[in-house]
Amino acid sequence: MERARNGAHEALSELFHRYADMVFGVAFRISGSSDDAADVVQDVFIGLPEALRNYSEQGNLAGWLKRVAALTALLRERRQKRMSEVHGTAAVRTPPRSRPSDVVDRISLQSAMDALPEELRHVFVLKEIEGYSHAEIADMLGVSSGASQMRLYRARRILMDLLEDV
Repeated sequence: MERARNGAHEALSELFHRYADMVFGVAFRISGSSDDAADVVQDVFIGLPEALRNYSEQGNLAGWLKRVAALTALLRERRQKRMSEVHGTAAVRTPPRSRPSDVVDRISLQSAMDALPEELRHVFVLKEIEGYSHAEIADMLGVSSGASQMRLYRARRILMDLLEDV
C-alpha cells in the first residue's frame, strides 16, 4: 500500500489488475455507458496515488474503491449534464453492449435500469447492487436519507412495471 501511495508503478499496476473490473462494473451500472465507465476507471486509477494518501485503511480496499468509483461516476455525470446545459445539447447515453454469454434476465434488468430517470437509477444501483445504506447514499448524492428511500421505492416500482412484460 505504501508503495502505491508513493506512485510505484508495479504496485499501482497490481492494484489496477486486481480492481479495474470491479471499478468498471460500479461505474457502468451508474452511468449505463461502457465509454463513460472506462473513463471512470482511468480517472480513478490515475488519481489513485493521491487518493490513497487519504485512505485510512479502515475497512477493506475494495469497498473503499467502490465508493471512489461511485463518487467519480456521479461527479462525471453531473459535469456532463452541466456541460450539455451550457452548450444547449442533450446528454447522449451510449447504450450498453451486451455479451453473448449474458442471460436474458440480466440484459432485461440492465435495459430496465437504463430506462430509469438518472436520480432513481443512481439510488437503485448504490442500494441494491452496491449495498450502500440510505445514509451513505444520501451523503454521496447530497440528498436526505428519506429522499433516498423514496427514490428507491419509485425505482423499484418502475422496474417492476417494466420487467412485468418481459
